Amino acid sequence: MQERRFEKLHLSKMVQKALDTMGFSELSPIQEQSIPLVLEGVDIIGQARTGTGKTAAFGIPLIELLDARTRQTDALILCPTRELAVQVAGELRRLARYRKDIVIAPVYGGQSIRTQIASLKKGVHIVVGTPGRMIDHMRRRTIKLGTVTKVVLDEADEMLNMGFLEDIETILDATSPNRQTLLFSATMPESIRRLAAKYQRNPSIVKVVGEELTVAEVEQSYIEVRPGRKLNLLRKVVDTYNFSSSLVFCNTKRCVDQVARDLKALGYDTEAIHGDLAQSQRDRVMSKFRKGHSTILVATDVAARGIDVNDVEAVINYDVPRDDEYYVHRIGRTARMGKTGHAFTLVLPTEMGKLRDIQAYAKTEIKRHAPLSPEDEFTMAVRMVSKRRTTYKLSGRGHFRRS
Repeated sequence: MQERRFEKLHLSKMVQKALDTMGFSELSPIQEQSIPLVLEGVDIIGQARTGTGKTAAFGIPLIELLDARTRQTDALILCPTRELAVQVAGELRRLARYRKDIVIAPVYGGQSIRTQIASLKKGVHIVVGTPGRMIDHMRRRTIKLGTVTKVVLDEADEMLNMGFLEDIETILDATSPNRQTLLFSATMPESIRRLAAKYQRNPSIVKVVGEELTVAEVEQSYIEVRPGRKLNLLRKVVDTYNFSSSLVFCNTKRCVDQVARDLKALGYDTEAIHGDLAQSQRDRVMSKFRKGHSTILVATDVAARGIDVNDVEAVINYDVPRDDEYYVHRIGRTARMGKTGHAFTLVLPTEMGKLRDIQAYAKTEIKRHAPLSPEDEFTMAVRMVSKRRTTYKLSGRGHFRRS
């Protein structure tokens, strides 16, 4: 396996030391194919699923090539959500931990713009931002992009799905015409091809997915459910498999809040995340989920685009996704970096046609799950009580206290 180790890239001592510190020894396929091309200055279109090491695929060569002798912005990374921007900036900082001369700044909505302006005025080498906040800074003239020679569009398909095409084009037009443009996407719809044709020069295509858009390590299944019985079925899945970390998807913010409330009321360690939460709330929710303090996270598609947690054991589609692409992105949140995972989709009888469309799009088979054993009402009631039961102990003063 020596040929797939990072040492073969002959990186600088400081970058290699950072990789060693992070425990990175073997190149993932997207890294093995992309890094040499980026180091050579080639534009690339990288198609790979989430959780395959894309951030390091562009982050390592960006850090390696950066000339930090001036405090001008050399690289810009655009991400669809603030959570992803924060996570990408964090990984870049870890990659640059032994290059103290490099300044990296995340720029996204939900954070004080005055703080960002102060940071940008001091000089930043790499900006990691969301399109909306970048446009805000450009209008305020608090960021100059004319010096940017490297642009990364991370999860480009997601940004276009969210309606950021015009913002992206405005941002790209403001950067150096001689820039290197790197485009990474889990899927490759026609809109991505048009964007690449307009803004890239003879890009090399790096494709590390097969015909199937989903990961072989994800065991995919669907479970038929009658209207009004979804919550009971969700509980059966959770109780049957007892996953340490599950991500539950709903199509609306209202559904997210309702499902999270119901699960909490039944004693499950559950949190909810969607676009209406303040940034501080989103950060708190994600911190609890990453640390294992909550085992179930209920999310909308938009909010989940920034979720980068390597140990999600299962994805449960409480609602069948409205868009076929969303299915691919949803189940890509499990089975990351070679691990295995599970994906369950709860399907109403009227949604079977939609499920077939998803299978055709993703070029994958979603198997029918064996019926979960029915629970009688008494067993269900006992489980509810045991989950919610609060025990009381006698304190030294003769009072009962909660434990």
